[in-house]
Amino acid sequence: MNDYEAERIRSKCGKFRILIIGRANAGKTTILQRVCNTTENPVVYVKGKEVDPSILASSSDRGGHDIENELVFNNNRGFCFHDSRGFEAGGAKELLKVKEFIEKRAKECEISDRLHAIWYCIPMDDSRPFTMAESQFFSKCGTGDVPVIAIFTKFDALDNRAFNKLKKEGKSRRESRELATQRAVIDFEAIYLKMIYKYAHPPKAHVYLRDMNMEGSKCGELMERTTSSLDDEVLQQLFVSTQRNNVEVCISYAMERDALPVIRQSAKSTVNRDIKRDSVEVKEMIRSMLAWFPQYPVSVKDV
Repeated sequence: MNDYEAERIRSKCGKFRILIIGRANAGKTTILQRVCNTTENPVVYVKGKEVDPSILASSSDRGGHDIENELVFNNNRGFCFHDSRGFEAGGAKELLKVKEFIEKRAKECEISDRLHAIWYCIPMDDSRPFTMAESQFFSKCGTGDVPVIAIFTKFDALDNRAFNKLKKEGKSRRESRELATQRAVIDFEAIYLKMIYKYAHPPKAHVYLRDMNMEGSKCGELMERTTSSLDDEVLQQLFVSTQRNNVEVCISYAMERDALPVIRQSAKSTVNRDIKRDSVEVKEMIRSMLAWFPQYPVSVKDV
């Protein structure tokens, strides 16, 4: 697919659509706010019309939340989120709603209406990190081409437990503090991570998020894992370019996918020659790299 076709599809798609799943207090709203670089609550759309969130909140308390509702943050309208509230119950009814939503979105004709990724949040400050909900989803809910990223939130709770373990093992407070984050990951992966990847429909990637309630915290690793989990390069470009507060990922993919191949090919050339700045291959390389930055109005003739 050439760059012009990719640009046409990206402009047609418009928003990157994500379903976020997780029990109450899993930190879902905080993650979305960090991703969109805001502290504001999202604007809620029901069938394309903006509605009062307070009305939906009271409806949700009575079990009336609709997974089809669209959540959009004004600070970054390139993302469209769906929230599967109530899924923590792990019942057949809740699982069926999620499965039907995923299947329905997969059949949409317009790419803008399809589901592009799923973030499944699992809080680590719970005494039982894996519940019936996780077991049902990862064993029975196939998502087709839509990648699922398991997000282990509040992972700092495991850091505290690891610190206490290290202290009991005779380590000093300083040593325990320095080794706690590494030990927490080792202990978690030895028991729980293996479990989730043994299910019939395991996540395509996972990420550990710590201290997301602290000011200035970011979700860089989540964005990188989500990008690498997407099989379609156009969707990768759409997702990467939507990240207004994570230019590092844009630069990384622009270099990896477009700049480095040209540089490597030049290095392999048997003819020792300089690549002219205004040559066709350089212009094509720049044009391809700029495709990862559609939020910046720059063209090849400007560089």
